[in-house]
Amino acid sequence: MNKQFDVLVVGAGYAGGVAARALAEQGKRVLVLERRDHIGGNAYDRPDEAGVLIHQYGPHIFHTNDKKVFDWLSRFTQWRDYQHRVIANIPDDKGGRMTYPVPFNLTSLETAFGPEEGKRLGDKLIAAYGAEKKVTILELRQNPDPEISSLADYVYEHVFVHYTMKQWGQKPEEIDPNTTARVPVFLSRDDRYFQDAYQGMPLEGYTPMFERMLDHPNITVELSCDALKRLKLEDGQIWLDGEVFEGAVIYTGQADELFGFSFGPLPYRTLDFDFETLSQDDFQGYGTVNYTVDEPYTRITEFKHLTGQDIPGVTTIVREYSKAYSGAPGETPYYAIINPDNNARYDQYRQQAGKFGSLYLLGRLAEYKYYNMDAIAARALELADSLNEERKTNG
Repeated sequence: MNKQFDVLVVGAGYAGGVAARALAEQGKRVLVLERRDHIGGNAYDRPDEAGVLIHQYGPHIFHTNDKKVFDWLSRFTQWRDYQHRVIANIPDDKGGRMTYPVPFNLTSLETAFGPEEGKRLGDKLIAAYGAEKKVTILELRQNPDPEISSLADYVYEHVFVHYTMKQWGQKPEEIDPNTTARVPVFLSRDDRYFQDAYQGMPLEGYTPMFERMLDHPNITVELSCDALKRLKLEDGQIWLDGEVFEGAVIYTGQADELFGFSFGPLPYRTLDFDFETLSQDDFQGYGTVNYTVDEPYTRITEFKHLTGQDIPGVTTIVREYSKAYSGAPGETPYYAIINPDNNARYDQYRQQAGKFGSLYLLGRLAEYKYYNMDAIAARALELADSLNEERKTNG
């Protein structure tokens, strides 16, 4: 069986799906093994019982400035124009609640401090830094004007610190100061969460996009298949189903799991999702609302705003809770906890992988990095190109 395939791809998400298609179009015969019972990885979406198209693993909004990636993906989907807007929902000082756009911007400023005072502060910021600029908390705190530096403290307290504590399970003193320093205030009335040139949602959903991507005569996909039960890495050779596999292996799963956690497990954050279908047209008016100060969940997403579905009288939301990943059955590792100690541990796994010349680690889990969807698609296309060049060089 091994001789039927030139490349083995482990995982059918963005990394594996894009790489498999690009390699198949180069004439390579590709076997894709996917542990889950579906393709699409964490971007997988499906209709729920009410007919609402939900994102099973949390909201995925596509945005990029990379025209090559956008054009390549556009071969497999049309796009719904969608400009993502996120608001923060926080308690006010009168016992009620208020909402304003995040990232914190000129509109947020006027909501938080009142129209007149907010405009005065906004004008002061624009005079100091220029319009349409993103200014970090660190820059604002270093400004000698006490009003500007106190504004940085407001954004830190109401937008950043409590949300980050929930998201990463950290105390304020444990949060990386470099992360804090990068939190922006956007001196604009552009309320969009992203300013990328290309933004949107696959018109029919992510899953149909992946179905078309993997629909190629050179691609064989096996679902509900744990590749690690069929793979063996030994003495610099890769074995598949008891035979030496001579082709390239692109692995998109956890690097620590691939090597039996031999250097210890890599820490991740995972998420719990609480889906709820409601008998009403609309729940919150936005695709995503962040709860940056209180509530145990980090955000609520309402999918109809993302997908544009017109289903009167029903809507589905999901509340998102962050917690430490334990490796328990059913848990999914979502976010690498990147710090020097964890990077050093990952580097041991990376070096171990380097002992197998035809093994390539690709993706968030395999590379222990945070990638947006467009970035991992670009990485997968680059890897496919490099493998093709390598084949030409080697004859």
